[in-house]
Amino acid sequence: MIYRAIALTVAGSDSGGGAGIQADLKTFAALGVFGTSAVTALTAQNSLGVTHVEVTSCESLRRQMEAVLSDFPVAAAKTGMVARAELIEVIADVFSAFPVPALVVDPVMVATSGAVLLDDGAEEALRKRLLPLAEVVTPNLPEASRLVGFPVDDVPSMEAAARRLVELGASSALVKGGHGSGPVVTDLFFDGSEVRLFRHSRLETADSHGTGCTLSAAIAAERAAGLPPAAAVERGLAYLQLALRHGFRPGRGPGPVGHAVVPPWLAGRK
Repeated sequence: MIYRAIALTVAGSDSGGGAGIQADLKTFAALGVFGTSAVTALTAQNSLGVTHVEVTSCESLRRQMEAVLSDFPVAAAKTGMVARAELIEVIADVFSAFPVPALVVDPVMVATSGAVLLDDGAEEALRKRLLPLAEVVTPNLPEASRLVGFPVDDVPSMEAAARRLVELGASSALVKGGHGSGPVVTDLFFDGSEVRLFRHSRLETADSHGTGCTLSAAIAAERAAGLPPAAAVERGLAYLQLALRHGFRPGRGPGPVGHAVVPPWLAGRK
C-alpha cells in the first residue's frame, strides 16, 4: 500500500498490544498512514490489567519527538497517555517548536482496568499547555467531567463541556458518550460554531480495549490524509465501529478491538 501521509503518536506503550502506541500504530497502518512514535511510558499490562508503569524521562521524550519532527513531514499527531506534568511541558514545548498541521489530544486519565494513568498535578498542565494546541480533544464522559469541573452525563451537559473545552483553547471537542447507558451511544462534536451529534447502536461486547486510543488515532490519520476535522471525526467513528465489531480475545480477559479491518473508503486501495 502507498501511504497516504505520515502521522505521529505520543503515548504510552501497552505490552498487551491493544491500546496505547501499539493501537495507534495499528490504526495508522489500517488507514493507510505511515506511523511514527514517541513513547511517554512503558506499561506492563495484559488483558487482565496493568501491573507496572515506568515513565519515560523528559530528555528521552524530547529527543524522540525532535528526531521525528525534524526529519519527517508529519501531517498530524495525537497524544495519549502523558503521565506527568513535566512530560506535558516537554510535549507542548516541542510541538510549539515543531508545529504540526493538526493535533488530536486524547486526555487519557484512567485505564479501563481502573489503573490511574495521569498524575493529579498533570491535569492542570494538560488544560493549560495541551488544550490550546489541540485541533480536536476527545474526552470520554468521566474525562470531560474532570477537565471542565462539572458532571457530564447527558447531551446538554456534553454540549456544555464541549463548549467549555473550546473556551479553554481547543479548536474543537468530541465528547464521547460510550460510558453512558442505554441502547444508543451519542457522541457530540463542537467545532466552535456548530454542534453535531453522532449516534449509533451500543454494541454488546467486552472486547473493547483500546477504543479511545483507536478513535483518536483514526481521527489523526484522516486529518493527516487531508480531511477537515468534522469529516475526520465522522470517519474515525465509522472505523471504530468496524473495529469494535471485529474485536477478539487473545488472552484470558477482555480483548482489544480488531484494528486490521479495512474501512469502505479504502477498499481496493493498493
